[in-house]
Amino acid sequence: MCLLTAAKEKSPNLGFVPDFVQTAMAPYIKDIHQQGVRVVSNAGGTNPHACAAALDQMARKAGVDLKIAVVTGDDILGEKEALQRSAISDMESGQKFPATVKSMNVYLGAQPISRALELGADIVLTGRCVDSAVVLGPLIHEFGWKINDFDLLAAGSLAGHLIECGAQSTGGIFTDWHLVPDWHNIGFPVLDCFPDGRFTLSKPPGTGGLVSFGTVAEQLLYEIGDPQHFLLPDVTCDFSQVTITEIPGIEGGAVQIQGAKGSPPSSFLKVSACYHDGFRATAVCMLGGPRASEKGRRTAESILKRTRLMFEEAGLEDYSEVHVQILGSEETYGAQAKAHLNGGPREVVLWLSVHHKQKKAVEIFSREVAPAGTGMAPGLTAAVGGRPKVSSVLKPFFFLYPKKKIKIDIHINGEHVESFKEDSIYELDMLASPNLPKIEDDVKDLPSGSVTYRLEDLAYTRSGDKGNSANIGIIARHPLYYPYLKKFLTASAIEDYFQHILQKGQPRGNSVIRYELPGTYALNFVLKNALGGGGTASLRSDPQGKALGQMVLDFQIRDVPDLRSLAGE
Repeated sequence: MCLLTAAKEKSPNLGFVPDFVQTAMAPYIKDIHQQGVRVVSNAGGTNPHACAAALDQMARKAGVDLKIAVVTGDDILGEKEALQRSAISDMESGQKFPATVKSMNVYLGAQPISRALELGADIVLTGRCVDSAVVLGPLIHEFGWKINDFDLLAAGSLAGHLIECGAQSTGGIFTDWHLVPDWHNIGFPVLDCFPDGRFTLSKPPGTGGLVSFGTVAEQLLYEIGDPQHFLLPDVTCDFSQVTITEIPGIEGGAVQIQGAKGSPPSSFLKVSACYHDGFRATAVCMLGGPRASEKGRRTAESILKRTRLMFEEAGLEDYSEVHVQILGSEETYGAQAKAHLNGGPREVVLWLSVHHKQKKAVEIFSREVAPAGTGMAPGLTAAVGGRPKVSSVLKPFFFLYPKKKIKIDIHINGEHVESFKEDSIYELDMLASPNLPKIEDDVKDLPSGSVTYRLEDLAYTRSGDKGNSANIGIIARHPLYYPYLKKFLTASAIEDYFQHILQKGQPRGNSVIRYELPGTYALNFVLKNALGGGGTASLRSDPQGKALGQMVLDFQIRDVPDLRSLAGE
């Protein structure tokens, strides 16, 4: 949303996802209309009316007449002054409400989408809503689920969660990537849903990719926190007992998913705000030859020293933040790095990212990267992409807002049709799970042995982000392995493994929380304040923690029996 906010600042006709109109819809608009396919999307971003206008213009050029609904109410920027006077603070950092907020969007739910479909819309566009709502809304409409059918709403939300990232549930970014065929033609997921909440997930015949327990279980754990209290606008979900069962005999694979449980939702909604916070630029330079890591680091230090002298002469403050990273040196692995062996790598990439309150200072930095190619380390080939781009920084700010204050409106073909009022009779005045997860002490008497495994031998992994926190999902490849994963992969062990990326100054033992999902033989770890600000706020090369799941695959599980033989592998 921060990126779309920046686009809207440049032009009032921007702020939505243009690829949705031109790439996802335009080539197929006649077929969509002729076959009666109804489309629901949150591609409206910060400007859903502009998205609807662009879609309508494209459809008319194709000779297609569509009823295009727009759901609004997520934009609460008009409440900025009132919120500035309040005690609102960021959900993660506790930071006070910033004065430079550019956008504020509430995460809406599925009920308004269902209502728009009831009103006959062919296409429903929203601004900010939870991703799973674009699936749950049509299911509510189709099956007539009630607002207190909480288990069904949880099942529909899970269905949406599993396909919201496209091919990530059909083999994309899978731990066993080498087993996934035909990436170039990977099939997107297909759901077959039933009124009782059961559903199957597969992919189109003749496409690449893979649907299996592992591919879908990884996506189940992607970017979640507490699996027993997964808070959504329509329902609070419990995914801890969900089961995933492979269905034999289907080309490309298919699974059946069931076991989601639901309870009443909170009376508060999450708000994603973006605020302006200075400027940034990133220099990316390749260096080759002996002692490449050492040359890269000295190059970065010299560029920073040179520009700081210029700042002093110009009366500018120091950088707000800098981040130096030598890609290829494995420094992102911290104490687990191996690249320093045998003299270290002979080719690396310098990642040098800076942040400053004033644009002039970042422009000086951008200009002074090029001289490194002639006046610093030998073997510096070029700055990737040329002179580093200076860009405005829009940082996210998250807080909770009373659902009863939100005014939702539904428009069809540019006309206001009705104001939608959600029934709040079943909502709870809760903000989040009040207690840390209870850890079952059932692994004391596990048999030991003489075998050592890498985690990859026993588990699948996937990682993602929520703001400045990362999550790492770890799923046992066989039920027999699960007790050993619980024994060795404690919150403390993961905290030690990733100590180098966690925010300094956090109390030890308070940075990582472990949750259990016994239905899928899985563990979910939440690493708090682990991403250097996260998303657009982070200067790191991995601001969303995408590589953390891969990095933990080298974790050593020692002195255990020959588990793979016992499991028949």
